[in-house]
Amino acid sequence: MQLRLFAALTLVALLGSACAKRVPEPSGVAPGTPHISWVLMYGDRDTADREFSCQSEPRSECVLPASKPGEQVYSDIHFYYHGAGNETKYEGTKNLSYLQGASESHVSRINITVKKNESITNESVTGIVTSTPGAYTVPLSLTATITDTGKKYPIQESLQVIVK
Repeated sequence: MQLRLFAALTLVALLGSACAKRVPEPSGVAPGTPHISWVLMYGDRDTADREFSCQSEPRSECVLPASKPGEQVYSDIHFYYHGAGNETKYEGTKNLSYLQGASESHVSRINITVKKNESITNESVTGIVTSTPGAYTVPLSLTATITDTGKKYPIQESLQVIVK
């Protein structure tokens, strides 16, 4: 009986790890350089991570279905802030204009710290996708600062999200 339980738990663990999202790593970034990556998912109220849309590397077109009356689409975007060995502080802004209730004037602050000797810290934002089809630009404007040295790395990212 214990052997069966162990085998069943092992199978569940293996299947669960096979379905886990992989953190995208950009190519051409020197070791010790702060950088960000992201994965955009969508689904319903219960599982906003059900379907993959796109990620930062390799880049592909980011397409989300538009919300409809009685059929809201939820989106979950995962931002990964990569450490540089020493404590790294990320500060700046993002505008997730493809989400319902967001607008050009709605800007969210980024204030994330990757602790010394940690490789990554993540942030996820879940919301309802707009019902208005179109192309939406998601600008990320931030500065990564190595706390020990004060060295700053400006990071400007922009992703296009198509809502159909």
